[in-house]
Amino acid sequence: MKKGTTESNTETEALPYEKFLKQGPESLSEAELLAIILRTGTKDCNSVELGRQILELAGSPHKGLLGLYHLSVEELKQLRGIGEVKAVKIKCIAELSMRMAKARKEPLLKFSSPESVADYFMEELRHEEKERVILLCLDNKAQLISRSVLSIGTANASLLSPREVFQYALKVHAMHIIILHNHPSGDPMPSRQDMEITRRLAKTGELMEIPLIDHIIIGDRKYISFKESGLL
Repeated sequence: MKKGTTESNTETEALPYEKFLKQGPESLSEAELLAIILRTGTKDCNSVELGRQILELAGSPHKGLLGLYHLSVEELKQLRGIGEVKAVKIKCIAELSMRMAKARKEPLLKFSSPESVADYFMEELRHEEKERVILLCLDNKAQLISRSVLSIGTANASLLSPREVFQYALKVHAMHIIILHNHPSGDPMPSRQDMEITRRLAKTGELMEIPLIDHIIIGDRKYISFKESGLL
């Protein structure tokens, strides 16, 4: 009986690979794609079923793939058949997917367009569970010179020093700067703290002759630009 079960699992695990060779990757379900990466399941659970369990752990069927980005290695290892090596592989797939999405958008990125900037950083920031503040330093043609993570705060607040911002901007010879940060709640509406730090950065930027040209807050699939909203 055990031998039959093992043979059945082995045959099932080979099916996605054969299907890929005959019909291409677009013919595979998300669970089958994961099964090829996993290669093997367990005695009682083939790789395709294990792929389904991973997607269930990640979230609903409609959010499973996006949910992979949120799962930690330790959470993945809670599934029987997922050890550290397989968990790391899955996390690397999620990271590669995000970077590929960004790479496709990079040639279209225009720092004079808040929508373009927000779209480029959306997938990177909207999954974060803490506020992450990013400084974009631009040259006199509004081309990116450098980017830097200024702070990683708690779930509802972040610390940002104008002194730190402009020290870095001067170091890289920036002519303009843009600030981005995310709201883990998913709502990009500026807080009183957001309004105050923007006012301080804009005032300091005028004195330093390195103007703050925008502050963009990323929510869940939506954003607010201080420039577009007339707040800057």
